[in-house]
Amino acid sequence: MSDTPTVLKKILHRKYEEVEQRSYDVPLADLEKQIKSQLNDNEMTPRGFTNVMAHSVAGNISAVIAEIKKASPSKGVLRDPFRPSEIAKSYQQGGASCLSVLTDADFFQGHEDYLKEARAACSLPVIRKDFMMDPYQVFESRAMGADCILLIVSALEDAEMEELNRIAHQLDMDVLIEVHDGDELERALRLDNRMLGINNRNLHTFDVSLDTTLELLRYIPENRIVVTESGILTVDDVKAMRDHKVFSFLVGETFMRAEDPGEKLKELFFN
Repeated sequence: MSDTPTVLKKILHRKYEEVEQRSYDVPLADLEKQIKSQLNDNEMTPRGFTNVMAHSVAGNISAVIAEIKKASPSKGVLRDPFRPSEIAKSYQQGGASCLSVLTDADFFQGHEDYLKEARAACSLPVIRKDFMMDPYQVFESRAMGADCILLIVSALEDAEMEELNRIAHQLDMDVLIEVHDGDELERALRLDNRMLGINNRNLHTFDVSLDTTLELLRYIPENRIVVTESGILTVDDVKAMRDHKVFSFLVGETFMRAEDPGEKLKELFFN
């Protein structure tokens, strides 16, 4: 897309190469067999990401998607040592509703094994946080145990979004559709999907403003679950969102830099 931020174009270019290699190493037919073989495995049954979020929101309780992220392109390594299973357990004890796990290797030092380790260590639903641009990745996500995937509107054409959203739902996964501005929101709302993420980070300038969420709220139907992403740093930030009836949050860096991520979560949302 012509208006896709430069850094995102670079990531997507690499992602195309990665998908080509991964689909050569493990053909789609093999992934489909793997998914089929998991149907009777209770441990691999989708955990209902959206339903868990909706249950908390219905009770006006903060629904926190707690992120497990080793590094970022701009900040470098965020946590060392990095132990996904320990972090997942800490998050569950701290009151998280769901987990988000970065699996992109080249830019975030992620890995699919981190998702598998985190999911096995707790009972929380998990979203695979990566840059989805090919149907192969959706099947791959279900095969590795993801309960939900992320679709970034600025990275996809409408037809691509619709296809990836449809395949995810066919595989019993949920979808979080992420927008950054009004134009992207308009496109996202055309899809039949309950969860809508608003990323408060401007991908062109990297500035973060919670006003992004507040400004877009008026255009979102009440039946959507709005997840505010990026920039939630303090109890006052949480209160500002809750005062505007936003009860769902995706938080990563704030927790990753804390000695005990779960305690930091509890301090921010439940004290």
